[in-house]
Amino acid sequence: MSFLQKRAFSFSIPKSSILLLFLLLTFQPVSSSKEPMKNVGFNTTKKDHSQKMSSSLLFDITLHGFLLWASMGFLMPVGILVIRMSNREQCGRRLKILLYIHTILQILSVLLVTAGGVMSIKKFNNAFNNNHQRIGIGLYGMIWLQALIGIVRPKRGSNRRSLWFFIHWVLGTAVSLLGIFNVYSGLFAYHEKTSRSIGIWTTIFTVEISLISFFYLFQDKLEYIKKQGVILGNDLVTPTDQVLSPNDKQKELPTDPC
Repeated sequence: MSFLQKRAFSFSIPKSSILLLFLLLTFQPVSSSKEPMKNVGFNTTKKDHSQKMSSSLLFDITLHGFLLWASMGFLMPVGILVIRMSNREQCGRRLKILLYIHTILQILSVLLVTAGGVMSIKKFNNAFNNNHQRIGIGLYGMIWLQALIGIVRPKRGSNRRSLWFFIHWVLGTAVSLLGIFNVYSGLFAYHEKTSRSIGIWTTIFTVEISLISFFYLFQDKLEYIKKQGVILGNDLVTPTDQVLSPNDKQKELPTDPC
């Protein structure tokens, strides 16, 4: 009997082993059931964060495009039209008004393009691996150089005035043309980035630039049209070789002060 008891005792399992086995069996299902919940929660948070970043990036791209269009696609060309109108202006007061309008438009243009440039540096991946980014960084420098040249304008009659005018004209024309080109390249970059249609915006911008170009070229022909006897309005004047009397010449002189 004592032999059987000893034999049974030798084959019995220790209590510590039974307790360890119970804990392992109990812990394993709990841990496996919680793990998928953690993964699901992590994936959902990551997906929501990605969607939120995409909408934020889309807003930044749209705002950047609007700032650059308002600067180089609208204010700058209109400013060129205004200062071009002053070339044939004889009235000193109207000449100053046109100069002030030109200056205000160009200052606003510089401020807007600076805001768009700062946004592109802070928000976007500037690898400079496309023409839009390369031309853009060059335009930022050219615009600020043009602004500084405008500030140091020599007085009329100065020996440096002709050279200053030539540099200011060439640089301003280059900035305006490159700015218009970069607006188009920015629209195509927006389409590639978002896969959204840009047909309506390209058409509107093309119509705008066409109208500005028409008025720019029309200013050269305006004086020629007037010399041909056409007065803007309903009257048509026929040129004549008749010599006017002094009284008639006095009547034709403008009576309204500038």
